Amino acid sequence: MWTQEIQCRGNESQIHLCPTSLHKNSCSHDNYQGLFYRKNVRLVGGNSRCAGRVEVLHRGQWGTVCGEFWDMTDAAVVCRELDCGEPVDALGDSQFGQGSGPIWLGFVFCAGSESTLKNCGTSGHKPSRLAAGPHLCSGRLEILDDQTWMSVCDAAFDQQDAEVVCRELDCGAPVQVLGEDAFGKGDAKMWTQEIQCRGNESQISFCSISSSSHKHNCTSENNVGLICSGYTDLRLMNGSDSCSGRVELRFLNEWGTVCDACWDMRAASVLCRQLNCGIAVSVVGSDWFGEGSGEIWADVFDCDGNETKLSECSVSSWSRAECSHRRDVGVICSDSSLAVHDGLVRLSGERQCEGELEVSIHQVWRRVLLDSWSLTESSVVCRQLGCGSVLNFSGSSSSSPEHSHECVTGFQCSGSEAHLGNCSSPQTLNCSSTQQLSITCLGKNNNIWADSSVVSRGSIRLVGSGGDCAGRLEVFHSGSWGTVCDDSWDIKDAHVVCRQLQCGVALSNQQVPAWFGPGSGPIWLDEVECEGNETSLWNCSSPGWGKHDCQHKEDVGVVCSEFKEIRLTEGCDGNVEVFYNGSWGNVCWNQMDGDTASLICQELNCGRSGVLSDSTPRLESARNWLDEVKCRPHDSNLWQCPSSPWGQNDCSEDEVAKITCSEQESHDSHHLSCSTSPYQRRYHVPLRLSGGSGRCSGRLEVYHNAVWGSVCADLWDISDAQVVCRQLGCGDALRADGNSVFGAGEGVVWLNRVECRGNEIHLWDCPLSLKKHTDCSHKEHAGLTCADLSVSTTSATTSSSSPPVFQTPPAASLSVLVVVLGVLLLLLLVPLLIVIQQNRVMRRAHSKRRHRTTTEAVYEELHHRPTNRQSFFSQRGNVRLVGSNRLCAGRVEVLHRGHWGTVCDDAWDMTDAGVVCRELGCGKASRAVGDAHFGPGSGPIWMNKVKCTGSESTLKKCKSKQWGVNNCGHSEDAGVICLGRLPRLINGSHLCAGRLEILQIKTWFSVCAASFDQQDAEVVCRELDCGAPVQVLGEDAFGKGDAQMWTQEIQCRGNESHFVFCPTSNYSNTHHSHDNAVGVICSGYTDLRLLNGSDSCSGRVEFRFLNEWGTVCDACWDMRAASVLCRQLNCGIAVSVVGSDWFGEGSGEIWADVFDCDGNETKLSECSVSSWSRAECSHGRDVGVICSDSSLAVNDGLVRLSGERQCEGELEVSIHQVWRRVLLDSWSLTESSVVCRQLGCGSVLNFSGSSSSSPEHSHECVTGFQCSGSEAHLGNCSSPQTLNCSSTQQLSITCLGRGSIRLVGSGGDCAGRLEVFHSGSWGTVCDDSWDIKDAHVVCRQLQCGVALSNQQVPAWFGPGSGHIWLDEVECEGNETSLWNCSSPGWGKHDCQHKEDVGVVCSEFKEIRLTEGCEGNVEVFYNGSWGNVCVNKMNRETASLICQELNCGRSGSEPSYSEGLRSAPNWLDHLKCRKHDKTLWHCPSLPWGQNNCYDNEVAKISCFESPESPQSRLTCSASPHQRQCSKHVPLRLSGGSGRCSGRLEVYHNAVWGSVCADLWDISDAQVVCRQLGCGDALRADGNSVFGAGEGVVWLNRVECRGNEIHLWDCPLSLKNHTDCSRKEHAGLTCADLSESTTPATTTSASPPVPQITSVTPPQTPPAASLSVLVVVLGVLLLLLLVPLLIVIQQNRVMRRALSKRRHRTTTEAVYEEIHHTHNHFTQRDNMDKEAPENYDVITDILNYHMNETYDDATTMREENVEEETNEQKESV
Repeated sequence: MWTQEIQCRGNESQIHLCPTSLHKNSCSHDNYQGLFYRKNVRLVGGNSRCAGRVEVLHRGQWGTVCGEFWDMTDAAVVCRELDCGEPVDALGDSQFGQGSGPIWLGFVFCAGSESTLKNCGTSGHKPSRLAAGPHLCSGRLEILDDQTWMSVCDAAFDQQDAEVVCRELDCGAPVQVLGEDAFGKGDAKMWTQEIQCRGNESQISFCSISSSSHKHNCTSENNVGLICSGYTDLRLMNGSDSCSGRVELRFLNEWGTVCDACWDMRAASVLCRQLNCGIAVSVVGSDWFGEGSGEIWADVFDCDGNETKLSECSVSSWSRAECSHRRDVGVICSDSSLAVHDGLVRLSGERQCEGELEVSIHQVWRRVLLDSWSLTESSVVCRQLGCGSVLNFSGSSSSSPEHSHECVTGFQCSGSEAHLGNCSSPQTLNCSSTQQLSITCLGKNNNIWADSSVVSRGSIRLVGSGGDCAGRLEVFHSGSWGTVCDDSWDIKDAHVVCRQLQCGVALSNQQVPAWFGPGSGPIWLDEVECEGNETSLWNCSSPGWGKHDCQHKEDVGVVCSEFKEIRLTEGCDGNVEVFYNGSWGNVCWNQMDGDTASLICQELNCGRSGVLSDSTPRLESARNWLDEVKCRPHDSNLWQCPSSPWGQNDCSEDEVAKITCSEQESHDSHHLSCSTSPYQRRYHVPLRLSGGSGRCSGRLEVYHNAVWGSVCADLWDISDAQVVCRQLGCGDALRADGNSVFGAGEGVVWLNRVECRGNEIHLWDCPLSLKKHTDCSHKEHAGLTCADLSVSTTSATTSSSSPPVFQTPPAASLSVLVVVLGVLLLLLLVPLLIVIQQNRVMRRAHSKRRHRTTTEAVYEELHHRPTNRQSFFSQRGNVRLVGSNRLCAGRVEVLHRGHWGTVCDDAWDMTDAGVVCRELGCGKASRAVGDAHFGPGSGPIWMNKVKCTGSESTLKKCKSKQWGVNNCGHSEDAGVICLGRLPRLINGSHLCAGRLEILQIKTWFSVCAASFDQQDAEVVCRELDCGAPVQVLGEDAFGKGDAQMWTQEIQCRGNESHFVFCPTSNYSNTHHSHDNAVGVICSGYTDLRLLNGSDSCSGRVEFRFLNEWGTVCDACWDMRAASVLCRQLNCGIAVSVVGSDWFGEGSGEIWADVFDCDGNETKLSECSVSSWSRAECSHGRDVGVICSDSSLAVNDGLVRLSGERQCEGELEVSIHQVWRRVLLDSWSLTESSVVCRQLGCGSVLNFSGSSSSSPEHSHECVTGFQCSGSEAHLGNCSSPQTLNCSSTQQLSITCLGRGSIRLVGSGGDCAGRLEVFHSGSWGTVCDDSWDIKDAHVVCRQLQCGVALSNQQVPAWFGPGSGHIWLDEVECEGNETSLWNCSSPGWGKHDCQHKEDVGVVCSEFKEIRLTEGCEGNVEVFYNGSWGNVCVNKMNRETASLICQELNCGRSGSEPSYSEGLRSAPNWLDHLKCRKHDKTLWHCPSLPWGQNNCYDNEVAKISCFESPESPQSRLTCSASPHQRQCSKHVPLRLSGGSGRCSGRLEVYHNAVWGSVCADLWDISDAQVVCRQLGCGDALRADGNSVFGAGEGVVWLNRVECRGNEIHLWDCPLSLKNHTDCSRKEHAGLTCADLSESTTPATTTSASPPVPQITSVTPPQTPPAASLSVLVVVLGVLLLLLLVPLLIVIQQNRVMRRALSKRRHRTTTEAVYEEIHHTHNHFTQRDNMDKEAPENYDVITDILNYHMNETYDDATTMREENVEEETNEQKESV
């Protein structure tokens, strides 16, 4: 009690100025004592809350402060810390009475700026702190010295020092001492003295300090970091001894229990080891050691099991909802009296909780037999391992343990035992049985990851949400994690996942979306079907592991009720709300302190400190989720802080916590920071809406780098707004506003190009650009309006929130009449034009005298039909067969006097045909035909009345009339059909690869691989004109097929010209099935050579395809291909690759194929073939090769580079057959260019000296090369000198090559995401400072032309993975390589993969058909779409185009069409070969060179029926088969023109619609661009263009708007049965050939600010409509009169024509019947000399004859029917 009486006069300014006297009253402590404290400081004994004796809390005990030197500055710090304003006086001498206990502080010296008294300096005391860590008990160590914080060097800091620091900070024991800048460098000075603690000091001030500076050279990169545990002690309670009992941990002076959800066998083993109690035997529940009291610690110890202390384990958090003292965990250690030593168990599987069971018996691990084992024993094992309950157990045969000859059996458990050793003793016996026991436990606590963003319960996990209980579902199988497909996935399946993960129940997508991005790796499960009550996902049904038809865009996501989030209602201030159990609720402020508030601010990236106050709930309906939340120093996020269980609170309406965050430093938070470092904090972007009416509308602002900034409206749409509204708790998005509707923000613009799908949880989960954007106008700031508004919007706001409504004018009825008359007019106009055209045709036919009979017309049709097929011809010497689709059948033509001519069929018979077949190597004749059976020829008819004896070797040796003397026409041209087996290759990647099948008796047969060899393959490839065999494959390489198996063994010698000439024999008893069907891959090329060199081992490279030789472009060739060629020619190895200046320019074709060789192949045909640009290739770039066996080669001078890639590394030269290094001395750029040229690696990038590993003869090096620069290889330069390698500077060279950069993700060579190769791995390039000049350099280096700007074509190809190698690249634009440009250096960046650079070069190529799967063929090249000319294009080329576009298996014969006159004619003379896989492999004229008129553009139609050889090709994921294209054909239907309408896609051979879910203008933009229709004007839903019929293929299309193809966007491609016919998507593009109709234009979607140019049509006034009605009526009458007149004229002319047709048609049909009879008579005569298997051939011929006769009969029937109808009309 105050012992003096205060006697104030009343005019004093402060109470301490009042006089005092001795107190006359008898007062005691019972009368009054005041106490006020705040965490670590309190005032005691005063008469108010802000006066009293100062006491501080340290090490759990309160103590006083010495009054020596105590002054107003010190008092000011205390008053500020206690929120008591400014100090009135600083009193000493125990003015408020003497305290008790320790005196903690003496000689306090505060500077006045400290936030707490503990931060002030004291005599001999140097405060310490841990900065930049995830919580207050970890971070970079700093010591306060003379009011300055100093960093400590890691070299002068050890474990004893760490013990003292953690003890002083009340942070428990040290977990880890870290160096090397683990918590950032900081900006503090370095401490100059060495700390030498013994480890038992209470403060670091009591440690010894060396008097001189330590000798270590320390910088800020050597700052010491420290992680303290937070826990100070541990014990086992209520057990029979100290090695068993309930687990309890102490934090500061408070003991608490541990929940069994937070504990497993590995943590128990570490605890037993730390207590010197051996290892853990069992983990048990509270039924063993009773329930504890006090705190229940929520921390999860993620131990590996081999740690020595529990503090060494990482700590994460788990749900507090399920934990009570009934779940207190207990542990039995092996040194406990409760432990039975026999009975330790382990499971030897891939994870802790599954595998083969082994038990320790007498210190030996033994297997357990399945005999007499039951579920009861299994439950004991799972409990003993801390693995939850049993999933299943079974017998298995696996690898033997250490003592495989001894097993155990006979365990008998009751089920309540703590471990297996408590069960009845087992019996040991030999392992005679192979059924050893395997157990799978559910694994509820297995493998909980330390990363809080990933939680696993052994075999399943949820990843990607930033929380424990939400994310993309992944399952563990066969040693790897994989995803689950969403087919058939529903809420019941999700419930099972949440139950297995102990995450509560699943939330539906209506509560919170569940999209967490596509995964990677295998897709393990699909079509999962759960009942919903299963305990594990493995109890649900599914087709099986890895069986699916999905892509990663269909990966399942799950959000469980235990998923937790935190926010402040106004961005960085406002009420604290948490998301739990599917809803947002309040946090009460009871027991919450400034430390907790600051931790929340830091977690939300809202500043370094927070000020706490109380508030009322924002929503009265919201629950109070948390109360008594009070964080400890070592807690890194709110979920680790202790609190009352969820929903339990003592919270009034006005006790909701409210926090205001700021950057101002506080005593407990100013030194925490966030980073991507695993030791520092994670990232969050605060949001708020400003300028609107209420918190749920306004301009969007984000808080970044301690500043609020705006968001640029580029690509801002309703999907982005939807995510923001959901994140802010404002319901659905009503509108996404651009153009600064809510006013322009001030200051920085932080975000741009936000591209959300709409179902993300956070805005920062969307692709976006977070940096300072200086290129965004203040007129383009983004805003939004959400549904949950507390105040109605203003008129300005609401006027733009809904679609415009157009009122019907008074003249509406006249408008309807106009439309009706217009339609009638159109309906009359069309038939009038048709009838007029018919009239013209019949007039021409009636007036013209016909010189041809109908018989000739019928034959012309019959003869014309075979020419529609693709024609082959067989030729040998002076005779050939033309006009058939078979090699050994056709019209006979002979070569005479340099011209080919035909043979007349007069006297033509089987003997003559036999000579022709034998001359052509086609075996015996099957049939001799005449009457131009294979179509009429042209040119001279050389031979007539041929008479062969049958022994002639050539047709020319047979007797006949004189050459050219005849009275025949080409309608009498002779032909032959020769006997032969027809082979084909199907299901390959092209026509020269596939499964071999043989045609016999109208049936195709597969051939067994066991009886097929290389010689057989030689003949097949030769007969098919496919070059040489590359590989013979078995084991179903090209699919099984459904053909029968060939029953004879083929025995070719290899030199036969046709397969039919190979002898055959019956198979042995070997069983042959479709699994053994043989496959063959042929090269396509038939020969190769080196030409124009000094010998056969040097020269210009030339290949022959069929009979045509061609050269190779140097862009398609490298040193590895050259080495294979030299090896194939028996010319050694390649010495050099040279240009056309060495061996001259070639002529003829330039083959565009690129041979991708490894270099160790024996034949060039073994190399894979890809394509490259034909644009840059001419004969000026013909490549040449010098092989080592050539006279041009100098044996000394072979070179190699020993780097990571072919074109870089340390140079080694072969001298006298020994590889030697080259010294840097006297070496120049000239010599380097020779080396790069010799290696086929282009030009030099740089060369330098290096010190590296020694080659084979490291003591010998060479130097002194002198080159002129024109040499082909280094051996042609002046001879070098050999010397010892005294110098360490050996030469390294980097050539440009193309292998160090690449573009990926576009499906083409010259466009994609840019990736560069460095340090053994590929990585991406960040787009910071990237511009068109940088892109030009990339395209130049890749030989891809020039770069296209984003205005020409977008360049987004998705985020990459792995390293980001480069950032801030700065090129001038004229560099030859990206490496010549400046950048900060490898791996130095501040980017994420969403900023990866994409590049599109002018050589990027695409193909399309203008109407989806039909129309003109157009190709994209050099930044624009152009035409493809029809010249030389055939049906096989058309079929290849259709297959490449996924439009069907066959293409029609190309027809003539008119293309866009403004577009270039890009390609001409395009004709694909059999071995071409894509259009870009096919030869053609160079780009832009054509002989093409306006009406000669190629037009094709695609269909599914297999009507050409090319159509037999199918696609597959097999490496040997044609790779399936990702192309999805598109078309617009129901609109006005090709650029508006309902969107349809072609999939699985059916056109289908697109569901309008999430359909928006970004999606439409991609479609319009892909169709060549300009910009998107509108994205329409609600089936504006009518509902489609049939299937709905696409749904949930989520484009950013800058993709090249629609299929590059996230979407769902499958049969969607849940999409209403009223929800089909449509669009309208800008490039319309016709104006839109009113019905189309008035269906505009809700207005988007960017689309202001589309205005609704206005209804015309009534007067003008009346005039229009009259005009239309007159026009209708004028059209009706001529239509009736022309119809009558047609009737008259039909009668006249029918009389003539009645006579001639009858004669024609009988002539055809007579002609057919003659053929059958002739065949009867031939039967006598026909071969034995002639019946087989006749079956085939009968099929074709019947087909021909049916055609004639059909024509007769049609004519008779038409004649009858005309006679009826005349009557």
